[in-house]
Amino acid sequence: MFSSASEPPFPDENKTDICQFASLAPPGDDASSRGRNSTGLPETTGHPDSVYVMAANIFQGIHMEKSPEKILIKYGHEPLLRCLPESKDESFQRLSYELAFSALKYQDILETILIDSYIFPSTTIPDHLSSLIIVMLYDFQDRKFQARFLSDNEESIAEVQEVENLLNSFKTKLAAALARYRIKHDALSIYHILPETVKKQELRASTLPLYAWINTCKISPEEVCHSLKGKGYNKVKSILHIGDKVFAVDQHCYDVLIFPSHLKSDLLNTDLFKDYKLIFQDKSRSLAVHSVKALLNMDDDILMVNTGSWYTVAHMSALTNNNSSKIFVCGVQSQAKHPDLKNLFTKFGCKNIEILHQTFLNIESKDNRLQKVKVILLLPRCSGLGISNPVEFILNEHEDTGLLKDFSQGGTSEDKLHVLAQQQYEQLTHAMKFTKAQAVVYCTCSVYPEENEAVVKKALEFQDRGIKVQLYRLSPPVLPLCSLQEIHLSTDKFFRIEPSEITNGCFLSVLTRERDPSETVSVKDVLARAAAKGLLDGIELGKSSKQEKKKKKPKASLPKASTTDGNSIQMKIAEFLNRETNANANQSEASTTKASLPQKNTTQVRPPSQVRKPSKPATNPLVPAFMKNTAASRPYERPTHFVRHRPEDRMVALKPVEIVLPPVMLPFSSPQVIRPQIPTQHFYCHWVGPKTVVPSYFSTPSISRKGEKPKENLPSSLLRYRRPWL
Repeated sequence: MFSSASEPPFPDENKTDICQFASLAPPGDDASSRGRNSTGLPETTGHPDSVYVMAANIFQGIHMEKSPEKILIKYGHEPLLRCLPESKDESFQRLSYELAFSALKYQDILETILIDSYIFPSTTIPDHLSSLIIVMLYDFQDRKFQARFLSDNEESIAEVQEVENLLNSFKTKLAAALARYRIKHDALSIYHILPETVKKQELRASTLPLYAWINTCKISPEEVCHSLKGKGYNKVKSILHIGDKVFAVDQHCYDVLIFPSHLKSDLLNTDLFKDYKLIFQDKSRSLAVHSVKALLNMDDDILMVNTGSWYTVAHMSALTNNNSSKIFVCGVQSQAKHPDLKNLFTKFGCKNIEILHQTFLNIESKDNRLQKVKVILLLPRCSGLGISNPVEFILNEHEDTGLLKDFSQGGTSEDKLHVLAQQQYEQLTHAMKFTKAQAVVYCTCSVYPEENEAVVKKALEFQDRGIKVQLYRLSPPVLPLCSLQEIHLSTDKFFRIEPSEITNGCFLSVLTRERDPSETVSVKDVLARAAAKGLLDGIELGKSSKQEKKKKKPKASLPKASTTDGNSIQMKIAEFLNRETNANANQSEASTTKASLPQKNTTQVRPPSQVRKPSKPATNPLVPAFMKNTAASRPYERPTHFVRHRPEDRMVALKPVEIVLPPVMLPFSSPQVIRPQIPTQHFYCHWVGPKTVVPSYFSTPSISRKGEKPKENLPSSLLRYRRPWL
């Protein structure tokens, strides 16, 4: 198939020189000493032929196209071979995608090496094999131009064998061309020639931990932790812990566990993953479904759009397993996939999923099946530049392989970004047309504002105001903010996570409309929301109808109890006021014989014309009318706390005179004995004391200072009357 003059074979003693000459890193470099290649991955001894074929087919569809005047190598338009049955294996697909992605990142360098080594000018190569040559050349230099080791049971492919023989015949020239390229660009390896954004992305991918959510349809989080501890795993608080067998619970999602990346193969062999009790998935999808869960009532339905991975649907079903909610999934146009999906959901234990065989934009907002849908989860296709490991994202979320082209260049073109933003805007505005829906959760893995904030703000600004429903508004995040950085990034009500060494990037927006006042929210709905936010830890929501009936009975009798309490309070107030009325009446009768004597120490004196002598007890207007007759017959009781209110409107300002008198009344003294002692004239001056001497058992007090209480010496046989100045 190839017509070329191959190089003469080199003796084995030159292999070491070629390896050092073509190494991606100089001798003694850390990467070489650890047996790792330039990208930080373990060195390989080659792949099966089928991996090269599938990687060539992937590269054929995503390679960078150049202008006609710059084209040096033509790749053709047809795939090399049909997909092999082995391609259904996940590990096989991962190897093929990683090899194609690596070849894509170094496409310019590999093409330069092929031309500089005179392979293309001197060899006639069919266009459909160019992709296979690029893919195998990258793997060849990654092995430091060493021979590939094949097992006896591996099936060989003729095209792969021919390309391998061609590269082996030119390995010296290929190694020399690679060395010249590195010297020209002053790079220790071709890895250092990559754009900074690509190098940062690869560095994050090498340290990114594994995230796995717990399938609560089959097992509880406590049982998972107990099982992991039984297998030698230790629970830690920090995900930065670099221990051997450790795991941690995510801060945002209570059912998500975090593992170091090097434990993946060991975890996949455990029963937890084999029985679909633990599922690996990117954290951004878990954040989306937990946001939906926080907005749900007990019987609300959910509509999921562009879910990508069916794991996201299964996670949503696991979170709503105890509710009567139904999950509608749209976009599955192939009827042939329906049985496979049902079988998959059966393995997960999901029972509340219904598949719609229509695209989202073709579904009417008045569809009878979706009248109970209250929350719509929208996961539109995006650039995905917030992802650190694009191969895992494509395989797990069933995304387009065209994303690898953007990742290899470190960014997305403006034309493609505009197309994606328009598609996202159309889907978001269509979701807002569902009148029965109360919330829309919009989630992407993009770092571009054109796909995130701009789309949401534009949809809110141009939403249809002719519909007789309340408009959507931007709501704060419903997820907990666990760091100062998250609080700072969420000040404008958007939830963002920047790409880092511990997590991929994520953007979340929650749009809600005010509920219709006619729609009442039940107690179950309120408790369900509180439980979703983790406010009811350890409290069971389910209660029997008998308990509810028992609780309703005391509630019905509450108004009666309150009425009885109110009547008793009124009775006590009436009795108190009646007692005070009787006390005032008795005191007024006793003071008729000495009306000029003051009742307490004061700084002002009224003229005698203002002193009234009531002839009968005055009725208190505060006493209720129905209590006046009944309360009057009660015997007199000394009041404990009583303050007599003065008629302030009748007060006359007079010249202040300081008077100190002992307000003591003798029970055996008659009014005729005391009355002559008081002068009948009205004087406004200091009063010193009576001229006549009172009997020896009554000592006259001396004039005290203002504010001091007078001293008195009374025999114990005398009755003590009330002293209102105390």
